[in-house]
Amino acid sequence: MLTLPETVDVHAKAAHAKATLSRTPVRLIVSAMLAGMWIGVGDVLMWSAAGPLHVDGNPFEKLVAGSVFAAALTIVVFAGSELATSAMMILPLGAVRRTISWLRAGGVLLGIFFSNMLGAFAFAWVIIQTGILAHGPAGEFAVDTLAGKIAHTPAELFWRGVMCNVLVCVAIWAAARLKNEVAKAVIIFWGVLAFIAAGFEHVVANMTTFAIGLLSGGDVTWGDFATNMTFVGLGNLVGGAIVIGLAYAYVAGKLSKDDAAGAEELMEEPEPVVANAEADLVTAPGR
Repeated sequence: MLTLPETVDVHAKAAHAKATLSRTPVRLIVSAMLAGMWIGVGDVLMWSAAGPLHVDGNPFEKLVAGSVFAAALTIVVFAGSELATSAMMILPLGAVRRTISWLRAGGVLLGIFFSNMLGAFAFAWVIIQTGILAHGPAGEFAVDTLAGKIAHTPAELFWRGVMCNVLVCVAIWAAARLKNEVAKAVIIFWGVLAFIAAGFEHVVANMTTFAIGLLSGGDVTWGDFATNMTFVGLGNLVGGAIVIGLAYAYVAGKLSKDDAAGAEELMEEPEPVVANAEADLVTAPGR
């Protein structure tokens, strides 16, 4: 298992890879669109698997929903794509370790965020064409999920967003410390299960939920969507960047002189473009 300072450095290098990828914007957009699609797959899988339990009021609904949704983040990490919620932790760690600037970190994060949204809307349109949510328990669960998100106050959305990304990012953080791929998948599973079962809010997952409602003429407005994206997004940012990212960077301590020199070299001499920077978190600890 990696030490805490080593883990910060792994994430800092991943942040540099994301920043390097952004120099070819189309690649970044496509990679982030894929992540938006994979998270959308998790939504549909959750509604399909737990829909009958939801309709029946079965108390195991949240447990099943969280268990199957874990497939989404597992695919994002192991397949390799750019996800805004994990980037909310990784990019600030890169800025702290000086592998990228704070301004670059913010710009890359915004690019990933809106590209995730583009992927989510494209995926939502395809799902509507399939008709799998038009009838039955899955569709009912999807409608109720959207209604529940609209009903939350901005404060509830913010704090649910904070707690969601605390769990998502601690899973990504811990996975980078581990050297075994099975162990990485297990820790990701538990983090995702916890936030789904608890009812917390993930801004990228919500993109698909709202996109399906908006594109299918559901009982939702663009104002509802903007409110959710704003407050859940800010909550996710606080949870990922501050509660996990900056807190662990502080606990890990300062860079040694040699490591600081290496970080400066990264700033001056960019690595070749990496089309799957997220996957670097899977492979780096095992090298």
